[in-house]
Amino acid sequence: MTYAPSRLFEVREAIIIAWQALRSNKLRSALTILGVVIGIVTVTLMGTTINGITKAFRQSISSMGADVLFVGRFPWMSFEDWRTFRNRKPFSAHDAQELERLSTTVAAVALQADDNATVMYDRRKVSGAWIVGNVEASLYVRGLTMAKGRFINTADVASQRNVCVIGSYLAEGFFPHDEPIGKRIRVADTAYEVVGVLEKQGAFFGGWNQDNQVVVPISRFAMDFDHYPDYVIAVKARDPAQVQETKEELRAILRRLRKVAPDAQDDFAINQQEAFLKFFMAFGGTIAIAGLFVTSLSLFVGGIGIMNIMFVSVAERTKEIGIRKALGAKRRTILIQFLVEAATITLGAGLVGLAIAWPATLAINEFSTFAAEMSWPIAIISILVSIATGVVAGFIPAWRAARMDPVEALRIE
Repeated sequence: MTYAPSRLFEVREAIIIAWQALRSNKLRSALTILGVVIGIVTVTLMGTTINGITKAFRQSISSMGADVLFVGRFPWMSFEDWRTFRNRKPFSAHDAQELERLSTTVAAVALQADDNATVMYDRRKVSGAWIVGNVEASLYVRGLTMAKGRFINTADVASQRNVCVIGSYLAEGFFPHDEPIGKRIRVADTAYEVVGVLEKQGAFFGGWNQDNQVVVPISRFAMDFDHYPDYVIAVKARDPAQVQETKEELRAILRRLRKVAPDAQDDFAINQQEAFLKFFMAFGGTIAIAGLFVTSLSLFVGGIGIMNIMFVSVAERTKEIGIRKALGAKRRTILIQFLVEAATITLGAGLVGLAIAWPATLAINEFSTFAAEMSWPIAIISILVSIATGVVAGFIPAWRAARMDPVEALRIE
């Protein structure tokens, strides 16, 4: 019945002795933890950075819609020879109409194409704006929301009207104090009337600005920007839980429409945000492995320092160890004492490392295009890693102290 309390007493006593030993050697303890501090700062910043990148990436690709499929000639994130896909037959408006007519699992189909051009209003100019040819269904398929005015409608597409919907970045830059609806802007060499403004969408993964876009009727796009556009067909599944079923149905319809032989490979690609996720996870895994290697080196160097100082501590307190063992202290008690001392040193290093990593994370948020995110799991993992480093590094010195012969220990002066 007294076994558990004695264990707790041993740990409590070990903590007190460890704290007294650290206080008596402040400078030595401070220098010892430097390597561990560097390791903990590294592992914490790596965790916050990867966490921030992952969050920013997921927020960016969520704008594509998990239930939206993109049918086109080229597969996303492919490392195959692009010439293989360049020679494929392009898609047309008829293909989009047939997909919508024949599919039973599709909620909406939208034909789209894009390009880049210079947009001007009065004396203001924006180069490299994203020009998107859309249809009425694109508002729903792309998951867009109107801030002002209206979106492209069927009549705009049918009559090839030179009307457009602009992103919030262009609206704020061109019309900071005016009402944009009804104004005429120049897109490339053509004047377009602004009929709507999109809600703010933000940048895609900290780079491509989705608010720097101009949406025009797809028919007008083919007149003013590309007479033979490389169309992409965006397809929204009726049930988000059955996207794979929708994908297989589209594949069967497309093979029939494009007259692909039964034994031939698809001459088209059906893309979804999963392709970006897979690529990012592979890329993120490589970054994590590289970061883990750097962190391991820092912690290894710090662990060597801890082990060295623990050997010195054991040597300095050999007589004390002999007296304690002569008075009946068990090997377990001596082992726990030195392990707790090593873990206490590295726990202090972990807390110092977190204290440095916290403002460093704020600095990353201030000066980078993505937000590094400090979270409780990352902080707890950093503390556990620091304690584990102390336990591992201090085990051999603690084991040596625990196995000392009390008679031999008492002889040492």
